[in-house]
Amino acid sequence: MSTTTRIWTPVDFNRDGKQTGSLRLPISSDLSAYGWIPIPVVCIKNGDGPTAVLIAGTHGDEYEGQIALLELARSLDPSAITGRIIILPALNFPAVEAGRRVSPLDEGNLNRLYPGEAHGTATQMIAHYVTTAMLPMADLVVDLHSGGRSLDYVPCALIRPCADKQLDDRQMEMLRVFGAPISYITDGKGGGGNTTLPATAEPLGVPVITAELGGGAMLRSYGKELARFAVLRLLDHIGIRADRTLAQPQQTRMMVGGRDGFLYAESDGLFEPAATPGQEVTAGQHAGYLHSIERPTDPPISLTFGTSGLVACRRFPTLTKRGDCLYTLMQDVEGAARK
Repeated sequence: MSTTTRIWTPVDFNRDGKQTGSLRLPISSDLSAYGWIPIPVVCIKNGDGPTAVLIAGTHGDEYEGQIALLELARSLDPSAITGRIIILPALNFPAVEAGRRVSPLDEGNLNRLYPGEAHGTATQMIAHYVTTAMLPMADLVVDLHSGGRSLDYVPCALIRPCADKQLDDRQMEMLRVFGAPISYITDGKGGGGNTTLPATAEPLGVPVITAELGGGAMLRSYGKELARFAVLRLLDHIGIRADRTLAQPQQTRMMVGGRDGFLYAESDGLFEPAATPGQEVTAGQHAGYLHSIERPTDPPISLTFGTSGLVACRRFPTLTKRGDCLYTLMQDVEGAARK
């Protein structure tokens, strides 16, 4: 079976100027035998130079990055850049259109299906297109996220550490340039492991900066503004733009140390949190309660933090099932190194 992508586009990524169009995801259904679903794409190019691929909408219920990229797509002028910017503001378009984390077509979580499959499900085809068509062109990928409906995040940026020291150093410097209030390093053990975009980009030598910008399926204006200015700083950094007037904010460097940094619900119930994103907590500190719905006279389960750190994110919905993530904690890099 062919491994060539089935997604196609009339957009010419080698043509100068600003083009607006779509990637065309082939879907055959009862009512549309030869149909396709449009995935919006904007290509802004001016001569030879680096290529930045800017992504939002990997999860459809995360909005800060989507709106930040829409604003950049409108405001960036080809005459003000050298190189190429490819903007995908709603990458998993079926999920974006439905306002869901996963696609309604196949229940696919795009950032758990890389490197994808050319002849797979809709979401697998999107992952495969990014892997085979976008990453080979890219000198930088920025993937903008937030907590969606289930989590609320402190604004932060993150990278996945890699074995290639040169690539690792480039990512660390780009993390600094991004300028999120908190930057952290994660090994991915609490999420997608080797099925994420950063894991797929690593062997290709492509740096990926990921951001978490808010959550609760709400638009957090501070997250949107962080994304917009951070992307512009990165475009300046890699030489696509020549504007050096944007200030470099102060930031704190953190890390997520594997599964120990996660607190999960061990039973169903109503979650009453006792800490907020951005708060410092200590091992053994009260983290909240889980109230049983089925057993109204039973006392609630008292939750405690298993380790010390800063709350990166907290569960947003109150209704909770066993296995749901309630908190993720980060530790400062120097403190973690001393343990």
